[in-house]
Amino acid sequence: MSMRMTARGAATRLRLVSGAALLMRDQGAAETNLDQVLQATSTSKSQLFHYFPDGRAGLLVAVTVYEAEQVMGAQRPHVDDLSTPESWRAWREAVLRHYAELGGRCPLGALTSELGSASPEAGAVVSDLYDRWEGALIAGVQALIVHGSARSDLPVRDTARSILTAVQGGVVMLRATGRLSYLETTLDTTLEPLLGTR
Repeated sequence: MSMRMTARGAATRLRLVSGAALLMRDQGAAETNLDQVLQATSTSKSQLFHYFPDGRAGLLVAVTVYEAEQVMGAQRPHVDDLSTPESWRAWREAVLRHYAELGGRCPLGALTSELGSASPEAGAVVSDLYDRWEGALIAGVQALIVHGSARSDLPVRDTARSILTAVQGGVVMLRATGRLSYLETTLDTTLEPLLGTR
């Protein structure tokens, strides 16, 4: 497909991708077929195959990219500058607020439960998401240490990975139970060495 796309074409492609993403969050990727996507997005089969010549496989990768950006976008601008305790607290609030609003219908859950295993290409998108996310958290932990806001002997990568895993695990529990308290508790526990939140 040509890299050039009209505004109308871009809007149609986004409608297909975002509509498919919502369906997959609700009922799972395996249970979502192209006919359902076409009906939900009011688009034709010819339009779908124009933007995704390889059909469902290409759409799945596009949905994975879209959902990965939703995950990072929900944390912005805070995740891009975690250099102060205040910015970490604002990031924590943004994360909790975001997942409280979404409940079980969250991009992170869709990415990790099904989309990431849909194909090697989709898996690479999910892996890249975690690498970028971990990198932002590592930069934030390092900044706190440099500024004297956190202990100098704090293991930077391990701390960042623990925080990232806390979000992931808390979201899994939220999807299973509908309770945000799991995410809040595990997030505060892993942030305690940085912020003394407990």
